[in-house]
Amino acid sequence: MKHLLAAAAVLVASPAFAAPIGMSDTEQAAPAVPPILSARERAETENRILSERLETVIPAIMRAEGIDLWLLIAREYFEEPVVATMLDAENMHARRRTILIFHDPGEGKPVERLTVSRYGLGGLFKPAWDPAKQPDQWKAVADIIAARNPGKIAVNISDLHQFADGMTVSQYDKFTAALPEALRARIVSGEGLSIRWLETRTPSEMALYPTIERTAHAVIAEAFSRKVITPGVTTAEQVQWWYRDRLLQLGLDAWFHPSIAIQRKGAEGMLEGNEVIRPGDLLWTDFGITYLRLNTDTQHLAYVLKPGESEAPVGLKQGLANSNKVQDSLLRQFVVGRSGNEALARAREEAKAAGLDPSIYSHPISFHGHGAGPSIGFWDNQNADPRGDAAIHANTAWSIELTSYAAVPEWGGQRVDFRAEENAFFDGKTVRFIDGRQTSLTLIPSDP
Repeated sequence: MKHLLAAAAVLVASPAFAAPIGMSDTEQAAPAVPPILSARERAETENRILSERLETVIPAIMRAEGIDLWLLIAREYFEEPVVATMLDAENMHARRRTILIFHDPGEGKPVERLTVSRYGLGGLFKPAWDPAKQPDQWKAVADIIAARNPGKIAVNISDLHQFADGMTVSQYDKFTAALPEALRARIVSGEGLSIRWLETRTPSEMALYPTIERTAHAVIAEAFSRKVITPGVTTAEQVQWWYRDRLLQLGLDAWFHPSIAIQRKGAEGMLEGNEVIRPGDLLWTDFGITYLRLNTDTQHLAYVLKPGESEAPVGLKQGLANSNKVQDSLLRQFVVGRSGNEALARAREEAKAAGLDPSIYSHPISFHGHGAGPSIGFWDNQNADPRGDAAIHANTAWSIELTSYAAVPEWGGQRVDFRAEENAFFDGKTVRFIDGRQTSLTLIPSDP
């Protein structure tokens, strides 16, 4: 545990993490993989952070949303997205039917955390059901709620957001059938609570996130090197599976199958699969890991040097610089209370006014790779979308995902796609890349 906290402290203090927009924010080239925690150390870290989140985030969001009772229901191996993030590291799944209740009694009193289930949850929730006295679990839930007489009873039902739609029809029907009729009219959607719980990042999480990001950057640096790629021999697909094997070695998980594709002078689109990587190719990767319950999502570019070359063609370097400029345009739009749709429109307008050809499709990131919170564009929709209507909040992490297109002179004016994706943190005033961003193409020698 000590080595991870020490590494995190160094990274949080580094210019790449602390610098506001406009200052140095370039990630370290070819970093080493930081030490990986043991299973026990990971569990201790996850439980500590979960305990802190329950103590601090839950009261804040319940009061902000005006909800005095929040009910969550999950079944074994069918955990809804919110409950899954509230299970301690030893309880990997809900047991039988796990019911959680948060109740805010008001007047500044602590929020009650109750579990109506046969098994405890790591001491984080107070057991509130004795099956020997009340065999009917639903009746026990109804009695607990009736005794507290809440003004609003939030359950996770949402047509728009999958993260807030965890209440199944069967469980809702059984719950409402047991609830006194007078209380049924007080049921409201817990959409706001679900999103705020999932999107809010705490200081303890942000102390760890730079090390998690550095781990992902280090693995990408290995993939984009002669250690993995032999030009003229290695295929794109082989690099994809190298990623998976490398994560198995590290004891980490990928939250999606890694992508590798090739853009080549004279070739149309992205080349994938069994295509052999050649000198002169522009490589693209999309790679994300899950570690300590947090996710990364990164896209980098690399150029395979031709014999005798020492750097990439100017047109390719300018293409990445253009995408960095689009990143800057988007980061300037982060304002508390501004919608994702408005941030998208403003960023696109600014980038296009600068002569760039952007496509922006950024999203929150944290417990889920494509996380809860307002979307900022989609690759197939650069206009306003209902999923981007919600407001941007402080203390949220983001995947700044986008591309810009440019004609590359050295490739006969061929239109090239310069995809970029890095993760950042918005504290309410400033957006900072968590472990820097790629500002120069990774170079892969054609010779050993």
